[in-house]
Amino acid sequence: MPSRDEKPQSLLQVIASKLQRSKPEPAPNPLPFPEYTSMTRDLAEALTPVIARLDLLERQNRLLMRQLLLPDRALWHTMPGLLPDMAPGDFIFPDGRLCKEHSFRQPYFSYWAAQLGEPLRYHRKLWEFVFVCQVLYERGMLAPERRGLGFGVGAEPLSAYFAAQGCTVVGTDMASDDAVTAGWAASAQHAAGKQALGRPNLCPPELFDARVRFETVDMNAVPEHLVDFDFCWSACALEHLGSIDLGMAFIERSIETLRPGGIAVHTTEYNVSSNDDTLSEGGTVLFRRQDFEALAARLASKGHRIAPIDFNPGYGKVDRYVDVAPYLDEPHLKLALAGYATTSIGIIVQRGD
Repeated sequence: MPSRDEKPQSLLQVIASKLQRSKPEPAPNPLPFPEYTSMTRDLAEALTPVIARLDLLERQNRLLMRQLLLPDRALWHTMPGLLPDMAPGDFIFPDGRLCKEHSFRQPYFSYWAAQLGEPLRYHRKLWEFVFVCQVLYERGMLAPERRGLGFGVGAEPLSAYFAAQGCTVVGTDMASDDAVTAGWAASAQHAAGKQALGRPNLCPPELFDARVRFETVDMNAVPEHLVDFDFCWSACALEHLGSIDLGMAFIERSIETLRPGGIAVHTTEYNVSSNDDTLSEGGTVLFRRQDFEALAARLASKGHRIAPIDFNPGYGKVDRYVDVAPYLDEPHLKLALAGYATTSIGIIVQRGD
């Protein structure tokens, strides 16, 4: 899904919301303190403009911080340009990786951006698409007769592109009612059916119709009939399953949809700030290094192999910029979420025999 980055409520917005909803129940015996309800209501009314003013100051402070920290415009605006020697690479991603500025200036990155019809820009969602494509290409998966399974595909271009390469694809997303409740439908980040996956500029309609199928799938309850795929993928979806444990469980379950030797490639949120404190439950969770290390141990015990992960976050000028809400279209490699700096991580798992 293009980025399903949440627009987090500020603490002040949360307080204001609770105050506005605050309607104290009448006391069973109001005689001792008849003025209590009135005083509480008056206090809420008095605080509301104060909170609104503080919220304004908080927004202004975020804008000021952006102005102070945003890299020089010449470093990222209309940059990097497409390279004339663009080509898919070999052994670019032998391991998992974090989204980094350096990748955007490589020939393979220009190649995949052009292949997907995406403008080249410093945005982590584009990096996720490139990571998935390059990983699958290196492992011989983008070829005729290969079967691919996409989870939480939303409006991304990958299903259509893979079909154009000869793959047979099953694209999945959550039920429409759930998408409305979660807010994905309103943000145009949900696929309600097969039509949402089509990209005539990437795959002719007749090939798309023949090679792509759509199913509604709850990633917390992947159906048993989805099996024997050569590869599966998800792009920034598994952090929205409710908790860190559920996200890790999904990765393990996704491997069961593969044939022996099949490849799973997933991108998700990575907490750059801490390997301890994090968002562990809720609409968006932030995975830590310890979570992936524990996952690797569990997968190894089952005979699967997760590629080693390079946790280097990058130290370029664009790498060091942490975007703040409301988020920019670019540069957007790292962002602030609930007081943590987060970026995208890509992992690669091969199913054992």
